[in-house]
Amino acid sequence: MSQPAVTQQPGSVASSIMSPTGDWSTGRYDCCADCGICCLGLLCPTLLACYVSKKYGENCFLPCLFGSMTALRTHMRLSYGIQGTVCRDGLAMCFCGPCELCRMAREMDRHGQF
Repeated sequence: MSQPAVTQQPGSVASSIMSPTGDWSTGRYDCCADCGICCLGLLCPTLLACYVSKKYGENCFLPCLFGSMTALRTHMRLSYGIQGTVCRDGLAMCFCGPCELCRMAREMDRHGQF
């Protein structure tokens, strides 16, 4: 059986994904925005990371893989239309991991996923 020839290129990705214009709903250190999430994130960040992963639709053991929370943050940022780069995502998770986890949880809560 022969396959039909491709006569045109695939369409472009939606513009909201290609050029995000938004920002995070809270700052990195806005712990007072949700004290419960921040307490959990600072006392047991692994538990919060597992919970955030599960609520976002990923496997709860995702945080056990190296670099996985950077990938999750990048995906979350792009799906919510938040500006940024993969490099900044990696640096934020490397140097401010627990605070970024809290911010990711607050963002999910804002979008009704938490």
